[in-house]
Amino acid sequence: MMLRRLFSSAPVDKGIASVFALGKLNHVAIAVPKLDAAVERFEKGLCATVGNFQTLPEHGVKVAFVKLPNTNIELLEPYGESSPISNFFKKNADGGIHHICIEVKDINVAMQQVKKSGIRPLSAEPKIGAHGKPVVFLHPKDCNGVLVELEQE
Repeated sequence: MMLRRLFSSAPVDKGIASVFALGKLNHVAIAVPKLDAAVERFEKGLCATVGNFQTLPEHGVKVAFVKLPNTNIELLEPYGESSPISNFFKKNADGGIHHICIEVKDINVAMQQVKKSGIRPLSAEPKIGAHGKPVVFLHPKDCNGVLVELEQE
């Protein structure tokens, strides 16, 4: 029922709803023009622990994760000519919140449910994300203007 209230007016399939439920917030992603500068700001300015630096050419980003006790902040810098977050910077030159990521137990069941509810995944199949787990992004127009990433636990 929570999914319906947040994202859609379509009814939730009771069979799937017993298996599918949104889990915990995994991270909030912030697009940054320069990853090194953002990391320094979090480490020195906010005394944060930053780790897990990765370049993900298949996603068109460089990432680093700021560790928090209850979740993470993912810092995203565009990587390559066709980075999907390059368009974000056309509207937000200084960067800003890009997406939220919520965990799900089974990404395939989650995709089945969101499609049934009229929520459009941005890819036909899950991709492997920065944590090495399957992920799918949901169209922001179907999620109250928020780009939502679902990540398998």
